[in-house]
Amino acid sequence: MKTATIVGAGLVGSLWAVYLSKAGYKVTIFERRSDIRKAEITAGKSINLSMSDRGWKALKALNLENQISDMAIPMTGRIMHDLESNLSYQAYGKKGQAIYSVSRGGLNAKMMDIAEETGGATIHYNEKCTGADLENGIVYLENSLTKEKSEHKSDVVFACDGAFSAIRYNAFQKVDRFNYSQNYIEDGYREILLPANEDGSYKLDKNALHIWPRGRFMLIALPNEDGSFTCTLFMPFEGENSFETLTSKEAVDSFFKTTFADFYEMMPNIADAWEDHPLSSLAIVRCYPWTHGKSALMGDAAHATVPFYGQGMNAGFEDCTVMWDLMQKHNEDWDKVFEEYQQLRKPDGDGVQDLSLHNYHVMRDFVGDPKFLLQKKIEAHFSAKHPEKWLPLYSQVTFSEIRYSEAWKTGQKQDAIMKKVMSQFDDIENVWNSIEVEQAILSEI
Repeated sequence: MKTATIVGAGLVGSLWAVYLSKAGYKVTIFERRSDIRKAEITAGKSINLSMSDRGWKALKALNLENQISDMAIPMTGRIMHDLESNLSYQAYGKKGQAIYSVSRGGLNAKMMDIAEETGGATIHYNEKCTGADLENGIVYLENSLTKEKSEHKSDVVFACDGAFSAIRYNAFQKVDRFNYSQNYIEDGYREILLPANEDGSYKLDKNALHIWPRGRFMLIALPNEDGSFTCTLFMPFEGENSFETLTSKEAVDSFFKTTFADFYEMMPNIADAWEDHPLSSLAIVRCYPWTHGKSALMGDAAHATVPFYGQGMNAGFEDCTVMWDLMQKHNEDWDKVFEEYQQLRKPDGDGVQDLSLHNYHVMRDFVGDPKFLLQKKIEAHFSAKHPEKWLPLYSQVTFSEIRYSEAWKTGQKQDAIMKKVMSQFDDIENVWNSIEVEQAILSEI
């Protein structure tokens, strides 16, 4: 019997268990936490996820998409709320394209059910990984309730235990020439649950991601199934307009009343709900190599990113797609699978992190900027006429399987072309859809 150990029963670990069981592996999962399905899952515990094409592809390969689509709410574009409460809409892609808002807790619980029922995986809870023998496929554990120590050996080991991976910290980081960096961005986040109306209806358009861009900080809102929205305020920890200035109910009340007027109208009790969820930090983790001996890092354990492209889960699910394809290609020769996996995916792990940081600035600083919105309009117009020559960066990342690393390179080139062309026309606002602008773009490609 082929055996596999997965550390971490999160989204990637649960999905990967189903893939491995499909290949005939007996899968054992060790999870540090207790069973989240036995706790009440409420929206707002963690940033809502946005499922896009890469995530759906990983689910479709296992015929799981129908089980997940029931809990996914389509968002066809973003709606910006300016200081005067005016709204502007920007479609994410072409007609019919959408990203999907999914509750992290709800999806995780569902994926664990699927891992057990479809994958036949066994999940052990309250098991803290204290180390690993990467060469021999042994994981060392300690039960957080009984303090009992144990070890578990299998043919292959997968660390799917998140940004602060215990296997990476306790084993990979002790391997000679293992590179590792952890960089926190200056901003943190706090979640706010905007409840549904009394009749259960939504207070905002449910088929859009809502953004209140305010330069150095922003508020976003994603819909939940029960009519509520999970809202997240991203802003600096320190300085002017920062979390350190919002330490009293009066300060919170005044800040929302003046900065997010339409949100305040919907939730005048914001100051009372302010501390319902903790203030949290955001980091990017880079490391290499991702494999050693019989063990591999997947998902956030390999390439944790910030959430501003909504690609963290999608990138982790794509790791599963890539690893699965390589298992077929190399007939489960794990030395070959692991070597090609890390060489192939490392540039894309870096790419999704670069894209995530880039999109933070876009969402925070530019989505309310008329020049930026015009640039996106020109791109969409040009792309519709020349789809073989131009796919907007957002569509490359969200609605295609183009490698993240390639999308990032192409996106930078496209941005330079657009800025150059737009600067050539004094009246670009009036001639943006003219033949002249189209020819100018074509001459740069």
